[in-house]
Amino acid sequence: MPRILTVDDSATIRTIISKNLSELGFEIEHAEDGAQALGKLEEITVDLILLDVTMPVMDGPTMLEKLRATGNKTPVIMLTSESKRSIVSGAVKLGIEDYILKPFKPEELRGKVLKALRMDAAAGGATNSPADAAIAAVVPPTASGGAAGARQFIDVLVVDDMENVHKKLRTLVPETVSINGCVSAREALQMCQERVYRVVLVDLVMPDVNSVALMNQLRVLQPHAAMVALALRTANDIATEVKSQGFHDVLMKPFDVDALDEWRCKYFEVKDVLSVDDNVLSCGEFSGRQDKLDGYFSRLKNMCRDLFEKLASACYEDSIVDITRVPLHLEKLPRLVMDMDNEAKKFGIALRVVGNADVKKALNALVETASLPFFATVGEAKAA
Repeated sequence: MPRILTVDDSATIRTIISKNLSELGFEIEHAEDGAQALGKLEEITVDLILLDVTMPVMDGPTMLEKLRATGNKTPVIMLTSESKRSIVSGAVKLGIEDYILKPFKPEELRGKVLKALRMDAAAGGATNSPADAAIAAVVPPTASGGAAGARQFIDVLVVDDMENVHKKLRTLVPETVSINGCVSAREALQMCQERVYRVVLVDLVMPDVNSVALMNQLRVLQPHAAMVALALRTANDIATEVKSQGFHDVLMKPFDVDALDEWRCKYFEVKDVLSVDDNVLSCGEFSGRQDKLDGYFSRLKNMCRDLFEKLASACYEDSIVDITRVPLHLEKLPRLVMDMDNEAKKFGIALRVVGNADVKKALNALVETASLPFFATVGEAKAA
């Protein structure tokens, strides 16, 4: 029977993991931080470690570094919130099998654990789908045990036969966003085998390339990446068309600075707009131009809506939303809280709100928000 060690300071997360994996017949061991986990691993051996990023005493990346320094090669799946996703890039270098965004769905947890333990159907090595066959023909298989430990983390891969597109994008995004570019399908497949990408941009018109088929092949190699189509501006509803083909989004050429700014915020500044830690959603400060304020509130609303569904799937019954840093707009802020509360109720989640005295006054002025539990700090909300 495989033995799994879950390392997380959240008792709720440990319980969720134990419940879901015990049903599969696994033996579950627990640790509340990295130091406790390392001590336990001196006494027992395990087949897989589920490791949280942020913990007191010793965090996940520090534990992983110490673990690998001893020569321990036990497979590790990192558990990380959306706001801590960038930390995964450092963990990849130390050798992790995979990572899971919190909050997660039970089926996602079970699927990734089975894959890491080589117990799923796909791990058998058979090449069944056309996409798998195409990849196998172009890219040699990696060595047994997974290549994650040797794979470099890059933010963006641009697949476009015109090199000027790569160069132009490089000039329009901050240097902190790392970019790779390639001009052929073969090169794109090779790079996706060797590295981990957050976003893959695929031009819709390239010589002798079926861009949709290529995107599906790249998705097999980069299951966590957002697949974004590069398209020329036309009168057609290109956004709807590419989404029906399986792309997550579309970016228009020639690049528009404002549109690119929105795209960049969507994929690379999530931590500045909303951060997640267990069931606590912390809204980030707005720092853009006033004409972008509507977009800021809209992004918060949409992101919270998706997160409430994930929280419900992870068996959370309540959520704390910290709006302390949200601009005190007397119309938009209460509307945002109302929308959040309505979305949370759809999934049976009770909302607790954290903010300052001015925020409390604004919410108390409306019948729809006056009755919501309100706290001055996240600590007080957790204690309640």
